[in-house]
Amino acid sequence: MGAFSLPSFSVSPKKVVNFSVNHDWCLLKRKKSVVYCQSSGNTVKSTVVSSVLTERSALVDAGSLVLSTNGKNQPEIEVKDLVPFGGPNTSVLEMDDGIGIVKFLRGKSFLITGATGFLAKVLIEKILRTVPDVGNIFLLIKAKSKEAAMQRLKNEIIDTELFKCLRQTYGKSYEAFMLSKLVPVLGNVCESNLGLEENTVEAIAKEVNIIVNSAANTTFDERYDVALDINTGGPSRLMSLAKKCKKLKLFLQVSTAYVNGQRQGRIMEKPFGIGDSIARENLLFETQKTPLPTLRVEDELKLVLDSKGTFDDNSVAQKMKELGLERMMDPIVLYYGKGQLTGFLVDPNGVLDVVPADMVVNATLAAIAKHGSAGKPESNVYQIASSVVNPLVFQDLASLLYQHFKSAPCLDSKGRPVHVPTMKLFGSMEDFSSHLWRDAVGRSGLSSVANGKLSQKLENICRKFDNSNTKRLMECMSEEEQQEFGFDVGNIDWEDYISNVHIPGLRKHVMKGRGMCT
Repeated sequence: MGAFSLPSFSVSPKKVVNFSVNHDWCLLKRKKSVVYCQSSGNTVKSTVVSSVLTERSALVDAGSLVLSTNGKNQPEIEVKDLVPFGGPNTSVLEMDDGIGIVKFLRGKSFLITGATGFLAKVLIEKILRTVPDVGNIFLLIKAKSKEAAMQRLKNEIIDTELFKCLRQTYGKSYEAFMLSKLVPVLGNVCESNLGLEENTVEAIAKEVNIIVNSAANTTFDERYDVALDINTGGPSRLMSLAKKCKKLKLFLQVSTAYVNGQRQGRIMEKPFGIGDSIARENLLFETQKTPLPTLRVEDELKLVLDSKGTFDDNSVAQKMKELGLERMMDPIVLYYGKGQLTGFLVDPNGVLDVVPADMVVNATLAAIAKHGSAGKPESNVYQIASSVVNPLVFQDLASLLYQHFKSAPCLDSKGRPVHVPTMKLFGSMEDFSSHLWRDAVGRSGLSSVANGKLSQKLENICRKFDNSNTKRLMECMSEEEQQEFGFDVGNIDWEDYISNVHIPGLRKHVMKGRGMCT
């Protein structure tokens, strides 16, 4: 789950209020007693969701949350109402009834992996902005030394534009506030014991209430041993640490919903248990009943560990990111806008399942609060996805891209406008192959390479992710919580969002001038 734009959020209100606004890049406006970042755009069909922002939040692949509580009847931590550190006289936003998100998060300490990744940074910003009296947030950061980890914290989190509104809120005290909450921890999910020093393990085990694992490799064609070591071995090592945490309320695993691989049909929100087989499930979906072998996860992990010894460190760490971007949709926009993508192999009526990152974060916090206070052992799965309730269809996306770049073309290296053709979507391999051949003859061949690689990623992803659990979670929230922590993907106006939010943000923050309009 990567990003193209750097989101900004609202400044904390000065007193308890009930409000509904669209936020933007900190164009401050005062209405009654609320200070907020306002947008001129309308990115939702209804104004009751405040989490869909104009030029703010990147679309990410549909996400899944898997939560497990420790089941221990731990007493609630005694928390005093605190004034935000060194900042203005700003009180915490109160929420009446509902799940009690803000109330639960107060005073809680977090351990977050993948801390310098986009989604984790959006999560950190949201927590600090809405619950400034949260406890310590330990951030697992991969670096060569503690000093290097601290430098990454400053460069990749504190000094980024994502935290612009917090910086405006706290002014000169901003960095002091951030360093009073964020604790960089030198470590690596691929190392034994996460690469943590013993005293660090003791501090985390003594204090942490919530663990969020956001460290993962989402490259579709990653080398098998690298992907399995990070995405399966990493959570396993983190779970070992979780068992040592005396005050742990909840363990949350964040993942792209496409971790479901080649599963077909409507993917339900239920755990995929050890011993289950995707191949067997697919055959049942196709009404066949041929016995199939079961994937043995422990054997696969052993294979990876044995294989690691046969490669040098640089080889194992090598990432296969030929496209240079991690998101599903962003490469399509980039290549097409630059005239290098003329079409690809995909069902025109297929669905691209993406969700604004802030909605994923809002759902994450709601789920943490709901199940962190449950006090009983259980596992829950939430898919924050749009394909069932508000699908973004490929042919509609192609039309929106064409309309945008036709009216506001990018400039090439010589400052000339890039004229894009209508994007072609091919339902058969024969038609697509013929298109690639014609394209290669008429061009340098670069666009054919882009077309082929994107199509390999897109041709098998047309499935739908059920979000019934997520809808029920939203129904548990109060009206105030739905305004501040909304994640109703059904309210997204895709035409407005893609045309006025996503593409402009991508051109501004990723293309950085190369995507300038004529």
